[in-house]
Amino acid sequence: MPPYSVYRAAFEALALPGVTAGLRRFSAARGLIFTLHRVVPDAPAEFSPNSILQVRPDFLEAVIVRAREAGFDIVDLDEAISRIGAEDAKPFIVLTFDDGYRDNLVHALPILRRHAAPFTLYIPTGLIDGVGIVWWQALEDIIAANDVVAFDMPEGPHYGDAGTLDQKNATFALVYERYRKMAEPEREASIRTLAQRYGFDLAAHCRELIMDWSELKTFAGEPLCTIGAHTVYHYELSKLPQDQMRAEIEQSANVLGAQFGKRPRHLSYPIGGVAAAGPREFAAARDLGFATAVTTRPGGLYAEHRAHLNALPRVSLNGLFQEKRFIDVFLTAEVFTLMRRGKRLDVE
Repeated sequence: MPPYSVYRAAFEALALPGVTAGLRRFSAARGLIFTLHRVVPDAPAEFSPNSILQVRPDFLEAVIVRAREAGFDIVDLDEAISRIGAEDAKPFIVLTFDDGYRDNLVHALPILRRHAAPFTLYIPTGLIDGVGIVWWQALEDIIAANDVVAFDMPEGPHYGDAGTLDQKNATFALVYERYRKMAEPEREASIRTLAQRYGFDLAAHCRELIMDWSELKTFAGEPLCTIGAHTVYHYELSKLPQDQMRAEIEQSANVLGAQFGKRPRHLSYPIGGVAAAGPREFAAARDLGFATAVTTRPGGLYAEHRAHLNALPRVSLNGLFQEKRFIDVFLTAEVFTLMRRGKRLDVE
C-alpha cells in the first residue's frame, strides 16, 4: 500500500471521536511547531506532486480557530522557548512558513492578521533577490508541459516518459530522488540545462513565485511576524563543505539584518529532514548565535528540547490532509512521537 494510503488510514482512525483528546490528556508535550509553505485558494492540477506543500486559506484559518478552541495558545518562537522550559505553561503552537512565497502575502497574511496569530517567515535571501532556483516546482512544471523529458545526469542523458499522469508522476519521483542525492552544483547544472532545453525561464519562475524585497518589507514591519533565516540559495546544507555550509547560514542572516536592521535569531534548515541537516549543521546554528533552528523531522516539543533548541522538530500541515476532521490529529504531538516509536528527541 502506498505510504500516503497508510497515513490516511491512520489519520482516519485517529480522527474518530475522543481518540486525540484522550492522547492529549496524558501528553507530556509542551507544544508543536507547524511547517507551512504555500497558501493557495485554487485546487491543484491533476499532476501536482508539490501540492503537499500548499494548503487552502480556509484550512489555515480552521487550524487557527480549532487550535484555540482546543486550548492551545498561538505564540512566537521566543515565547515558545520560555514555555519549553516551563513546567506549568499553557500548551502552544507556532506557525512557520518556509521560502517566502508571494501567496503568503496575498492569502495568508490577511488571515493571520484577522486572528491576531503570531507567525515566523523563514527567508532564503537568494530567492528574494531573484537569483535562486525554485527547482522542485520548476521540475514539476517542465514535466507537466511535455510528453517526454530529457534530463542530463552525471552518468549521461535520461529520458523520462510524461505522456500520461502515471508517467509524469513516475518521472517526477525518479528525477526528484536523483536530484536530492546529487551534489548541489550537479543538481543545479542539470536543472539549468533542462530549463534551457525546454525554454523555461528559471529567473522569471522564481520571480513569479517568490516575494521581492519590497513585498517582504510588509512582513518586516508586521508586529505579528518574526523573520527567520533560511540560508541564501536553499541548498541542502549537509551536502556542502563546512565553510560553505556556515557561509550559507551566516550570509542569509547578515543580508536580512542589513535589509531590515535586525539580524534574525531563528533559522530553518532547507528541506530539513535527516538527510539535509544533522549534528554538524545543528552545531553551526548554535555557534552562529541562533536562539532556535528548526528541522522538518516530525514531533512535538518536550522538556528535553530545552537542551536542543537548534534541532527542533516540526509537524507539516500537509496539503493532502486538509479535511477539518484531521486538525485535532495534527494538534496531537503523541501521534508524531509514536511515528518515531516513542522517541521524543531526534537530534542525531
